[in-house]
Amino acid sequence: MFSWLARIASACWRPVSRYVRMSKDDGGADDEKADPTLQDSLVWCKDLEKHSCGEFSFAVVQANEVLEDQSQVETGRHATFVGVYDGHGGPDASRFICDHLFLHLMRLARERGSMSEDLIKSAFSATEEGFLTLVRRTCGIKPLIAATGSCCLVGVIWQGMLYVANVGDSRAVVGSLGRSNKIVAEQLTRDDNASMEEVRQELRSLHPDDSHIVVMKHGVWRIKGIIQVSRSIGDAYLKKPEFSLDPSFPRFHLAEPIRRPVLTAEPTLSLRTLRPSDKFLIFASDGLWEHLTNQEAVEIVHKNPRAVWNCSKTFKSRFK
Repeated sequence: MFSWLARIASACWRPVSRYVRMSKDDGGADDEKADPTLQDSLVWCKDLEKHSCGEFSFAVVQANEVLEDQSQVETGRHATFVGVYDGHGGPDASRFICDHLFLHLMRLARERGSMSEDLIKSAFSATEEGFLTLVRRTCGIKPLIAATGSCCLVGVIWQGMLYVANVGDSRAVVGSLGRSNKIVAEQLTRDDNASMEEVRQELRSLHPDDSHIVVMKHGVWRIKGIIQVSRSIGDAYLKKPEFSLDPSFPRFHLAEPIRRPVLTAEPTLSLRTLRPSDKFLIFASDGLWEHLTNQEAVEIVHKNPRAVWNCSKTFKSRFK
């Protein structure tokens, strides 16, 4: 059952090589050729590399024919950036985020000379607006780009502080040493998923005039009967009436035009001062957390001699 987990774990704990982005198009699979233990063409990784606070590595298991997910690590002398972009409906949104979000963040940080939660929100907003502009420009020839979206989980380590921003149901978990030197998992993000009662209540309060804002479909709670995540970048057809899709695309067709955005791209944020007891962070998409609890994941990392800073996993169906 967990054969993919063994593969992804072994990928994360190999010797140091190179880093930065993880996508098939970037040649991430090249490292596999040097390791005879990784023969699966849908599994690849970047090996351990140094950053300003320690080491990181990351790995991907591809589920769909086209890889819809991206992951990214950017390091400097005084800061580290981690991004996991879990795409759905196609690769356009996750690739756009990978190309633009970090650049927006660095531009804003240079302008203001600091890092803050408001600055990270501004970077998310600029990325969302940029992608919606792309959709507006191309939807005439590629209408389904309006149904492309991505979860977006970002971590920034800056001057001893950890900033975590999230839209969607990817998750950041820190492993810390507790009493008796036992490793303890602490979840740093909220899952923006309609399966959570808290999320359903939030949606109903925001849309009191829409009795179908969340509906049970095939045993799963979905927003408008279509999508599980309540926050995303992209998914333009669920945010602006101008991007609504006609009945020729039944999977994405809405019976009535939306009156207000159904989804939002505004991230939930958390801020944490890093402590000596904090030993490692795991950033992963929902495909990992559907198979492991937070505690199981941190115990796997803790029992191995190397730190895993970013394992991005593509495992579920197209719509998260």
